Amino acid sequence: MTTLILTVAGADRPGLVSAVADVVDAHGGNWENSRLAELAGTFAGVIEISVAEERVGDLRAALGALEGMLTITVHAGAGAAESDVEQRVSLTVLGNDRPGIVREISGVLSTHALSIESMTTETRDAAMAGGRLFESSVTATVPASVDLDALRAALERIAAEIQVDITLD
Repeated sequence: MTTLILTVAGADRPGLVSAVADVVDAHGGNWENSRLAELAGTFAGVIEISVAEERVGDLRAALGALEGMLTITVHAGAGAAESDVEQRVSLTVLGNDRPGIVREISGVLSTHALSIESMTTETRDAAMAGGRLFESSVTATVPASVDLDALRAALERIAAEIQVDITLD
């Protein structure tokens, strides 16, 4: 079996997931993992599928027929990589919204060689204080070589600079 990663995007409407799933199924593919969301009227996602090698070309062509409904890009899956991952950590960020929060936090994680597995962000009205709140949840893999105390110190430093609360579990 071959692993393919599909990135999909289009104007949100009913039936988008079903259309992709029908094509995958019709070509003997298996829908393995996905992250799908609607944001600002646009449906977007990443889908991991597996399919027999000899059916990849036909599947790609069939997915191309969905153009106009969805833009779909097909990438070869990288497969399982060798790594020295020691553990996974969860990080939550909460504070007044302002430009640069994601850049600052992701910069610290990158500097310490963490790889983001999943990340959600949201802004919403701050009910009592006015303005907007920023909230994020991150799951990241931590290589065994990373000094967790140094990571924690760097996150505390950046939290003070950009005035957000960061919790590392």
